Amino acid sequence: MKSSELWRWCAVGCFAMLSATSVMAEMQQGKPDLKSAGPLTFGREGVLFVGDTASAALFAIDTKDQTSSGNKTVKLEKVDQQIAAMLGTTADDILINDVAVNPESGRVYLSVSLGRGPDATPVILRTKADGGLEVMSLEDVSFDQVAIPNAPAAGGSGRNDKRSQSITDLAFIDGKVIIAGLSNEEFESNLRSVRFPFSDADDGTAVEIYHGAHGAYETRSPVRTFVPFMIDDQPHLLAAYTCTPLVKFPISDLTKGEKVLGTTVAELGNRNRPIDMIVYKKNGKNYLLLANNARGVMKIATDDIQNVEPITDRVEGGGTAGLQYDTIEGMTGVEQLDKLDDGHAIVLVSSDAGKDLQTVELP
Repeated sequence: MKSSELWRWCAVGCFAMLSATSVMAEMQQGKPDLKSAGPLTFGREGVLFVGDTASAALFAIDTKDQTSSGNKTVKLEKVDQQIAAMLGTTADDILINDVAVNPESGRVYLSVSLGRGPDATPVILRTKADGGLEVMSLEDVSFDQVAIPNAPAAGGSGRNDKRSQSITDLAFIDGKVIIAGLSNEEFESNLRSVRFPFSDADDGTAVEIYHGAHGAYETRSPVRTFVPFMIDDQPHLLAAYTCTPLVKFPISDLTKGEKVLGTTVAELGNRNRPIDMIVYKKNGKNYLLLANNARGVMKIATDDIQNVEPITDRVEGGGTAGLQYDTIEGMTGVEQLDKLDDGHAIVLVSSDAGKDLQTVELP
């Protein structure tokens, strides 16, 4: 997720040592052994990063997709049923896990599980220039992979299936993939920074937050979704947690083996799970757009985020505090979103009729 705005932060010189030729030369050729396909994000030169929670591993795949089709209008109605028909099953037997836009081409990629449970088959699909969908072949591709060394053990179900939360979200910035998820450490919530091309991943940074709705400091709840964000010219992460604190972390604090306390800048209401978010600018102001499962899509102004008083006391009764939000009434049922360009986003919208994948104007 959140691919199109990330590597714009860096000048071209940031990547001088990692040219497309040198990156691809360090990748292997063959078929990546994906056990699952979860969170997605893009790097440069059409490299797709795929979080494989079943294996607790991160894959990088060269999509060879760097040419824009010029068609930025996506409208795929009942896309879940279209995917099911392509895969020879029914919509009830697939899960769309994530959606990401390739900033090089504007094509939309989807990670899908065919089947339910631990035996589900991972599939990557993408939009075509003519507006349709195709399965992306994983035969004989250039790829790289890295294992997460301290991931939770496999097994369990429901909330106790911590392995499925070993990777909850991804972002690429300054030659590194930032990975949110759970570890098997005492401080379970973890943020990792893995340089690409991959070498061995380290144990990451243990993260702690103050949860306003719960009135307590927490170390076990994973970041559900996050975006890189500049505050006072310093790179940060804005991270959203279940029930629903919004927290900022300076990226410079993400040091391997250390513990870091984030700054809670908003409590957005309890009994709610954040799904996806992007940052954008409109009419000269900066905003965060955050989709949730119970409280709709929130538009949050972020220009004054550096002056927000940190939340360190309980927020009673399901109330809100810190940064405030407006609910976008015209965006209901949003399950996934990613930024397409400066004025548009791609959203996956669920209704009783099925799921639609479409382009929308940023509010």
